[in-house]
Amino acid sequence: MVSPTASRPARERLLDAAGELFYESGIAATGVDAVLARARVSPATLYAHFSGKDGLVAAYLERRFRSWQQAWDDVLDERTEGVDRLLSVFDAVVRYREAEGSRRGCAFLAAATELPPGHPGRQWLDADSRLLTDRLHRLAEAAGADDPTGIADGLLAFYDGALARLARQAATSGLDTGDPVGRARQMAADWLAGRMRPVRPSA
Repeated sequence: MVSPTASRPARERLLDAAGELFYESGIAATGVDAVLARARVSPATLYAHFSGKDGLVAAYLERRFRSWQQAWDDVLDERTEGVDRLLSVFDAVVRYREAEGSRRGCAFLAAATELPPGHPGRQWLDADSRLLTDRLHRLAEAAGADDPTGIADGLLAFYDGALARLARQAATSGLDTGDPVGRARQMAADWLAGRMRPVRPSA
């Protein structure tokens, strides 16, 4: 993630600072003063761009959502075979984490435990859930799955398990080692074998 610098616009510095602090320490544990100090802006500047902390949290989650969606889009652009496109969700996680410098678990899963019902940030948690469910369903249909809903649900279970394991690794300071995303991808590939019929080319 890009560190805030005085040369960047104030709104971007606020989002950079919020992104770092919310992800590293948690949303509830991060006060507005800490974000202001890291971004080097005044409270008036914050309220000129966002409706307080809740608005900043929502913008932080929107930014992460759009960055994650773009990472997945980019990976899909490189895949042509149906099963590879289904497994692209795991490859996109790896690429996204490398680009963002992510060291902890999923920011959306963490936020889901912190944000109360009705919080403006929840729309982006919902958007992430819809993206995963709808896109995997469409990819399963395109790959010729007899049960695209079942395929999408199964892949989501592997995906969620990988993210939960990443969070556990972060919480145990590296004592829980390994490659959860790589293992989940391999398990998903094994699970898909025999459940997918090849798509015959059109006459």
